[in-house]
Amino acid sequence: MITLNTITWDNWQACLRLKVTEEQDDFIASNMFILAQSYVALLNDDLPPMTFAINDGDKVIGFLMMGYDSREESEFDEASYSVVRFMIDKSEQGKGYGKKAFHKTLEYIKTFPQGEATAVYLSYDPKNDVAKKMYADFGFIETGYEDEGEVYARLGL
Repeated sequence: MITLNTITWDNWQACLRLKVTEEQDDFIASNMFILAQSYVALLNDDLPPMTFAINDGDKVIGFLMMGYDSREESEFDEASYSVVRFMIDKSEQGKGYGKKAFHKTLEYIKTFPQGEATAVYLSYDPKNDVAKKMYADFGFIETGYEDEGEVYARLGL
């Protein structure tokens, strides 16, 4: 069963060991970089980042980081959640875990853990056809906004 588990002393190293395929390396930063970003955000931002290990039973198979922007703070002029990082380990790809874990991610967001929101945003490299298709299958629509070579997409809540 797929679950989202808060990063703890018991699972953070397993998250660091997760890797994507060589072809996917250019699409995402390392989990170490994302955990470091999470730490800095935790110390400097009003709302803490939400980082999770993605588990299948007891096994860590992926990593997730999300954030929340209130209407006043959001670059998209609406209160929203952002999926900053979503990855499944290369040894676990192709087994349907990505779709199941992303479904769990959206279920969690819809509980509004840090505040009400009207949308979810994410970004991806336009060459990442797998991510583009999966997000579109969940209803994300490209916004036309691009930043640092990434395309942004929005899902209304």
